[in-house]
Amino acid sequence: MAKLPHVTWLRAFEVAARHNSFSAAAEELGLTSAAVSQQIRLLEKHLNVSLFERLPRGVALTEIGRAYAMPVQKTFSELRDATSGLFTNSRRRVVKIRASISCAGLVIAPRLVEFENLHPDIKVDLSTFVWANRFGEEESDIDIRFGYGDWDDGIVSHLGHECAVPVCHPDYAASFGADLSIQNLAQGRVVAIKGSENDWMRLSDQYTLNLGAPSRTLRMDSSFLALQAVTAGQGAAMVLESFAHEYIKQGLLVAPFDYRLPIQPSHYLVKRKGAEDRIEVQVFASWVTSLY
Repeated sequence: MAKLPHVTWLRAFEVAARHNSFSAAAEELGLTSAAVSQQIRLLEKHLNVSLFERLPRGVALTEIGRAYAMPVQKTFSELRDATSGLFTNSRRRVVKIRASISCAGLVIAPRLVEFENLHPDIKVDLSTFVWANRFGEEESDIDIRFGYGDWDDGIVSHLGHECAVPVCHPDYAASFGADLSIQNLAQGRVVAIKGSENDWMRLSDQYTLNLGAPSRTLRMDSSFLALQAVTAGQGAAMVLESFAHEYIKQGLLVAPFDYRLPIQPSHYLVKRKGAEDRIEVQVFASWVTSLY
């Protein structure tokens, strides 16, 4: 078996192969170009092959150099990952969060960088569920659930009452011209969310709008999908203000009317029993509460 080359030579080769440049490798490694060149020459002498073609301007990997670069780069990548995983993340507290795809994707994920900047010592592991009323076998520390707060498997905190609003793409609203009204919007294409199909009629009853049942309805099983559909101009939808906030802020959607429908179920933060005293759980719970 051939003796393994010195790791310093391999490191110089890995960086030079990644950049396809001795000077760029020297900059990354904090060496001179001559030092990098010397280390690679020693490696080539050890292997008795040419790994780089020396060109008038720069260098290029030879065929054997490209073949050798793949396992060498893979090895160094795995070493970086192992070092980071075993010696960096182990010093960070981890908090496991579960939420619906709509809540996770529309409320929590877009703001996670804010949390990480505030608490760099806490790592967030975020996953989603379609519907949850109990902690599962792969237990999360915190669930964000939508309902009435009547769960007995954790410490439940109400995140506040919410309202739904009618939203659509600006171009879709403009397509009605002078005839834009809540009545015409409701009688156009409506994207309904499973479990909230009656929101248009409830809005009608609250404001005495006489909307009538929507005639053309596209049904979605989550607010996230509904918002994607209306952002593509496929009609109007009644969605929670907290979910539509970023879309409206960025101008992707508009809420053309001031009608707001109070929603009876709400979002609740549920801390798993036994995890509630951990500092990372308390910190994340406080941060999420501030979003509502």
